[in-house]
Amino acid sequence: MSLASRLTRSPLPHEPDRAAEAAGRFAGQPPEIRALLEGTAGCSPYLWGLMTREADWLEAALADDPDAVFAALLDEVRALPLDALKSGLRQAKRRAALWIALADLGGAWPLERVTGALTDFADTCVDVALRRLVAAEIARGKLPGLTEADADTAGGMVALAMGKQGAHELNYSSDIDLIMLFDQDRFDEADFHEVRSGFVKITRRMTALLSELTGEGYVFRTDLRLRPDASVTPVCISMEAAERYYESLGRTWERAAHIKARPCAGDIAAGWAYLDRLRPFVWRRHLDFAAIQDAHDMRLKIRNHKGLHGALALEGHDMKLGQGGIREIEFFTQTRQLIAGGRDPDLRVRGTVEGLAQLAAKGWIPQDVADRLTADYRAHREVEHRLQMVNDAQTHKLPGNADGIARIAHFCGWADADAWGGALKQRLVRVDGLTEDFFQPDRSGRADGLPELPENAGEFVDRWPHYPCLRSARAREIFNRLKPDLLTRLTAAPRPIEAFAAFDGFLNGLPAGVQLFSLFQANPQLIDLIIDITSVSPELAQYLSRNAGVLDAVIGGDFFQPWPGRAALTTALVRRLAALDDYERQLDAARAWVKEWHFRVGVHFLRGLIDAAEAGREYADLAEAVLAALWPHVVAGFAAKHGAPPGKGAVVLGMGSLGAGSLTAKSDLDLIVIYDADGVEASDGRRPLAARAYYARLTQALVTALTAPMAEGKLYEVDMRLRPSGNQGPVATSLQSFRNYQTGEAWTWEHLALTRARAVAGDPALADEVEAFRRELLAQKADVGRVLAGVVDMRRRLAEAKPAKSAWDGKQGPGRGQDIELIASAAALIAASPATAVADQIAAGVAAGWLHENEARVLCDTYTLSRKVQGAAKLISDAPLEPAKLGEGGRTFLLRGTGAADAVALEALLDRARAAAADAIEAVIARGPVEERHAD
Repeated sequence: MSLASRLTRSPLPHEPDRAAEAAGRFAGQPPEIRALLEGTAGCSPYLWGLMTREADWLEAALADDPDAVFAALLDEVRALPLDALKSGLRQAKRRAALWIALADLGGAWPLERVTGALTDFADTCVDVALRRLVAAEIARGKLPGLTEADADTAGGMVALAMGKQGAHELNYSSDIDLIMLFDQDRFDEADFHEVRSGFVKITRRMTALLSELTGEGYVFRTDLRLRPDASVTPVCISMEAAERYYESLGRTWERAAHIKARPCAGDIAAGWAYLDRLRPFVWRRHLDFAAIQDAHDMRLKIRNHKGLHGALALEGHDMKLGQGGIREIEFFTQTRQLIAGGRDPDLRVRGTVEGLAQLAAKGWIPQDVADRLTADYRAHREVEHRLQMVNDAQTHKLPGNADGIARIAHFCGWADADAWGGALKQRLVRVDGLTEDFFQPDRSGRADGLPELPENAGEFVDRWPHYPCLRSARAREIFNRLKPDLLTRLTAAPRPIEAFAAFDGFLNGLPAGVQLFSLFQANPQLIDLIIDITSVSPELAQYLSRNAGVLDAVIGGDFFQPWPGRAALTTALVRRLAALDDYERQLDAARAWVKEWHFRVGVHFLRGLIDAAEAGREYADLAEAVLAALWPHVVAGFAAKHGAPPGKGAVVLGMGSLGAGSLTAKSDLDLIVIYDADGVEASDGRRPLAARAYYARLTQALVTALTAPMAEGKLYEVDMRLRPSGNQGPVATSLQSFRNYQTGEAWTWEHLALTRARAVAGDPALADEVEAFRRELLAQKADVGRVLAGVVDMRRRLAEAKPAKSAWDGKQGPGRGQDIELIASAAALIAASPATAVADQIAAGVAAGWLHENEARVLCDTYTLSRKVQGAAKLISDAPLEPAKLGEGGRTFLLRGTGAADAVALEALLDRARAAAADAIEAVIARGPVEERHAD
């Protein structure tokens, strides 16, 4: 059947001139089709634009069956290759949007077919994009263990459709809410982090592919915030991690959200299996009348948010959130499903209309109530679609003037706008009455548009007008506009009082407010970011309050892109510094640049986009980039006074954690400077210096460049105590002196320290020479008995001088970080291995036959756990870790990734791991030099 034969209605043109254009453009169509096109063009500028842009396609499609046309569109999407997706999906979206709208406006399709078609199109676009992107990553070898055949199931990755998409109820200009998961059981445990990183990248690319607005339009705005603990988790997480979250922390609103959850793309079978495992969380075994109280609280927030007070007026009324609107019916239905669905599987349906029918059939609501709400729901959804069709806007609000109301009435086929408005108002009042009786909230909303505050939150809010950032009238004006949204977000936090207290501290430290509040006003999502930061890390929040300019980076477009790597960072900073000709400006520019990137790493870590190990590597990359880019400018500035460096120049060695390539948010830099004057006695500048003095003062210039407080603060604290003779020796050491000292005078602990030495700045040729000597020295000093004696002595000294401060001290004490690092350095020295990273050094000890596999595994596992806790603790605060004093956000962040349910369990886990590591270390030492390295 053609579209013309299925038409039952038509819009009335609101703009006759545009309707006349449509009549002329499509003059060859049958009268009933022309009437549909004229009415559509006369009411919707957006649809008229699509009609003109896709006119040739539309002319051909109008003669065909509506279902066949839509099916062909889906087939075209499924056939798109990766390189054609960006343009092809947008063309398909234009045609689908136009065709679905015409079938809807002409009555050829009922509401359920319209929303179903919108959903089917979204599912297909997500599925095709996901599979193509996964296939590309498999082809590049970026997803370990997967082959080309795995692309058919997206390598175990699945998109869960939530909300209206999950229920096949998408509205005309809807966002799509997705939860992205992957099946961790398809991969080796050792590949987990690489696989997760790959799926996170795919998710970001897919989201950009669908959401980006180009000259050809967009496909779907995509929202990933319904995933577990979205503020701290990556955009794609393992199914196991999601299950753990819901089992321990899931809330009523998340249960309600999962009523409509459905796998829509990727590994559909794995998605259904996951939802089946999640069933006990969503559907409680017994009648869950406790959900009613939760529903009261959620209902109250909705009422306060939408300002449900006074007489109902159509102008500007929100058809979704407003009095008697769509959300009221959905909430009414879902709450009853939650109450009884655990006991009665027949109630576990996704659609609102289907849910009402099942509730009536099972006696949970009267049949006449279900019938009235169903009819009103369908009518409301059609009005919602007309509102969105006008300009393809994600809006639910009725126009604010009579002409706008008349346009929507005409769009719905009513010539009399007053009669249409009267019927709509009657429906809104009826829905409000039917749903209000159930909820009966015991608190009323606030007439000023502000939410009902949690108990004791008011004392924080009352202090805010007296803070420095709100002194100016302009700041107060902007803040007052932000206040309803801000208070709503704070009130909705998992621990509202903690959120208010943390934000209060941030606001109190803010010296000025106009710029930042304006930024919040233009980018409301930043408020959630601030709440996340302040709730977890008071020190990071304090830093942010004094350096609010770093938020510019968040909205710069690439803040959440993958880490660029050390080389790209170095290049970027080199270019920035090269554009400045003043040394102090260069130092300040380096500080501002580092703060932005340091903040980025912290936020990514905080939100779970990266784990502790990744954060450690990124902090180290950043420090190395700074040293590499800044060193030439330090040398140039010094040379301008004292002449070029005598001889071959100097090289900066990174020691300790920097040498190992893993820092925390609060790490200082352990550095050594080695120079080679190559027989040149002095420099030849305006103020010449002897070579030794030259390099000593050049080193001091480097330390000053890094540590001096300037307008943008400091770069890093620097520790040079690992140089030959420690604090008693010169700050810069000649290469020959370094050779002589290390060969004949250095203690074993100094050789151990050298196992983590790595050139991070300076002359490349000299760096190669130093590295060659380092390797030669390690081979020369690879004596098991001597090394073990040094380790025993060093452990004793550390135990006496630096005992563990508390159970949460991750560094000092038997089996803790420093103890394991010492054994790792010993392994590298005994094996004469050039490796500088702890895990690689331990592996070298195994390969050399000095460490057993089980000992290495215990040491690595304990060290990894320790770094997870230490990395999180240092981001939270530089003070000694005390979980009992952390807020809920801080504790959640600390526990994430450790497998521990709470702080008590984590402490027990650490105790067991440290004891095992200490036992392994004692066993290694007790064996002594008997088990020498393999002779071969």
